[in-house]
Amino acid sequence: MLGTLIVKELKAILASPKFAATFAVCSLLILLSIFIGIREYRTAVRQYDEALQLAAQNVRTQASWMGLTTTTYRMPDPMQIFIPGVNNDIGRLSAINGFEDVKLKNSTYADDPIFALFRSIDFSFIVQVVLSLFAILFTYDAVNGEREGGTLQLTFSNPVPRSAYILAKLAGSWLALVVPLLVPVLLAVLLVMLHGIPLAPDHWARLGFFLLVSLLFFTFFIALGILISTLTRRSATSFLLSLAVWVTLVLIVPRLGVMAAAAADPVPSIAEIEARIDAFAKDRWEGQMKEMEGRWQGRQEAMKGMTKEEREAYEQEKEKEWSNDDEAGRMSVQKDIDTYSTRVNEDLRNRKLNQEHLAFALSRISPASAYQLASMSLAGTGVSLKSRYEDAMREYRTAFTQYVGRKQKETGGQGGFRITVDSQTGFHFSAPRERGTLDVSDLPAFLPPVIRFSETAASAVIDAGLLAVFSLMAFAGAFLAFQRYDVR
Repeated sequence: MLGTLIVKELKAILASPKFAATFAVCSLLILLSIFIGIREYRTAVRQYDEALQLAAQNVRTQASWMGLTTTTYRMPDPMQIFIPGVNNDIGRLSAINGFEDVKLKNSTYADDPIFALFRSIDFSFIVQVVLSLFAILFTYDAVNGEREGGTLQLTFSNPVPRSAYILAKLAGSWLALVVPLLVPVLLAVLLVMLHGIPLAPDHWARLGFFLLVSLLFFTFFIALGILISTLTRRSATSFLLSLAVWVTLVLIVPRLGVMAAAAADPVPSIAEIEARIDAFAKDRWEGQMKEMEGRWQGRQEAMKGMTKEEREAYEQEKEKEWSNDDEAGRMSVQKDIDTYSTRVNEDLRNRKLNQEHLAFALSRISPASAYQLASMSLAGTGVSLKSRYEDAMREYRTAFTQYVGRKQKETGGQGGFRITVDSQTGFHFSAPRERGTLDVSDLPAFLPPVIRFSETAASAVIDAGLLAVFSLMAFAGAFLAFQRYDVR
């Protein structure tokens, strides 16, 4: 009996003109999104390789360890082909030196704002918006449509269990809509392989989990459409109600959750944080300049009464000591600024994390939010992408500055300020430069953070579980509502 009902549902959906249109649209969108994603990924890889070569060349051509600066870049990930997430919103590079904190800048959308305006159609967007809407359109009249056509009463003129009927509705709709859509998905995966995209076993595992989460999300909207169809008597009513519920769950609730979290737990803006750090740095450097002026005056007092030859000999004798003293003062100021900046940024990050947790908790009322969060977690393109890279870059900055300091001592170029005094021009600063280019053959390389499947799965399993619970609740509601449904 159950098999007969499932076959009947399959035939009804497959023979519908809506199915052909849905299959054609979804296939076109999925393949087009993957093709565009592949092209953008390969462009990003080419730009990344060129940027690394340029950064290495710039470091080699610098002639002084004093103020040595390099640049680190985010490495493209093949998973951004399927789920870009915030990949295009956050910066792609950061300067690394001993004078400024790490900060990602030059995002794709900052360079090309028009793409930020319209965004891109990626695989996760197609599932979240397009397929979920088609699922609603196919199931909103699953029960009341048959009642209006008279086939529901005819079906139950036979000894058909209501539980078998509603289960056949879900299974038939699921098979008719999901299985054919696996064809463009398989073609998309084949397209990725043919283009030689380097997918490691870890990537395949994350992609498989992502497809499973997509099926759970799609299943929820199939069950939701059947539930609404069992709660209403007329298909026109269920259509309007289904559309309103879809708009609320997919478009409104996720944004309301973020807005509510921002209002309940406000966080200082980046501009405010940078202003605090700049004010502290300015104050410390002004204090350092006053200390240096005192030392300069003391040195001049010590050379009073000396002849020109004696002054030159004395300056030559004390040059290294003075340079070390000035450099020690500069390093002390920079250390204070770095410590303050780290403390302020850490406080900002903790407050942001609290706000994000609240926003995610509120927005997870919507299955669309749970799906989006799970997808971005599996792809490694969620909101943690920025902090993950900045943490790795800060660790590299520590290793880089230690390397530069060691090289300064080895070469005798302490990188301090050379100070001269003239009765006409006053104080004059200059940084000594080593002649020739620098030997940076042993410069430590920046290693991008590695995302493991175990980490992404652990963060996505909660959202996947929520989707499973939502689907079960929707089907259970449809099952219970149909037990009291008037088939006449």
